[in-house]
Amino acid sequence: MKKMKLYLRYIVLVFLSGWSLHASGQDHIYSQFYNAPLYLNPALTGQFEGDVRLNMIYRNQWSGLNGTLSYVNASGDLNIPNFGGGVGLQFNRSTEGTAFLVKNNIAATYAYSVGSDDFVLSFGIQAGFTNRRINWDKLVFSDQIDNRLGYIPGSVSSAQLPDMAQRFFFDPGAGVNLVYGNFMAGAAVYHINQPDESFSGAQAKLPRRIAVNASYRLPLTRSYNYGSDDGSYLIPSVVYYKQGNVSSMSAGAQYKYKGVNAGLWYRTAGEGGPDAIVVSLIFDIFSSDRKNGEKLRVGISHDATTSKINYTNTNGTSEGSIGYQKYFPNSSSYNKFNGLRCYDFY
Repeated sequence: MKKMKLYLRYIVLVFLSGWSLHASGQDHIYSQFYNAPLYLNPALTGQFEGDVRLNMIYRNQWSGLNGTLSYVNASGDLNIPNFGGGVGLQFNRSTEGTAFLVKNNIAATYAYSVGSDDFVLSFGIQAGFTNRRINWDKLVFSDQIDNRLGYIPGSVSSAQLPDMAQRFFFDPGAGVNLVYGNFMAGAAVYHINQPDESFSGAQAKLPRRIAVNASYRLPLTRSYNYGSDDGSYLIPSVVYYKQGNVSSMSAGAQYKYKGVNAGLWYRTAGEGGPDAIVVSLIFDIFSSDRKNGEKLRVGISHDATTSKINYTNTNGTSEGSIGYQKYFPNSSSYNKFNGLRCYDFY
């Protein structure tokens, strides 16, 4: 019996180590990265046409597999000229697996911008705290399974579980973003301090996540005024992520006509292998008084899995997003930097 306990404990620790490094050691990414701007890059804080902006996005990943894989990002930021940029606050939550492995993060962001009518260069920082916890009671071990009947309801495992069920850690990040005419490019790094998020006592550092993005806005109509939503545009973009030994790249384009935006993307994973084809559709709804910059944005997207897991097994991944932005009455920041903002690229 003692050998059995040691064996089960070994299995648990190996399982947790693999889970920690693979499933939770990598951050999730959003297909609608443009609708989670503070998650993409803290330098995008305050980079929009307005004084206040609110965003929320929900991702339900691989709904055809057992166990919940869901992610939420909610953010709010202000464009404050007296601060030289913007301030923001974002909340992230991830729920992974039948063991209810949950991660909650709250972070404040600040971006400082310099520029003219031709360009805007922004520098951003992020500081926050993360809580990671697991529900041990939801795990099922080998001594709770009968060879013929399967799981034994009400059974209690004799496995010796780690005493720790949650961790708190400081989690900083930083980034830079450039808007130059019809071109935008940015880079950010997260988990700069590589915090330890292990439950077992064996160190498991969270690798730094690097995100690099670039977009170009190509007008398809002759009468073109920068910052105008009239006319049609083609907006090719690429986003590259790297965390530890795992990398991913999304490349595609969006066609935008007035308040409607349709996109098609191809995402790779690992060593350049296929991951998913993404289709997105976004609607920008304006109020009757467009001078205050008020905009309500609704977006949906779906990932069709192209990796070895395949679409039949996963049923793909779906995302829904909503955003709102506006100027305050008598705002002093209206049309600052000739309207150069990240939203002009989405």
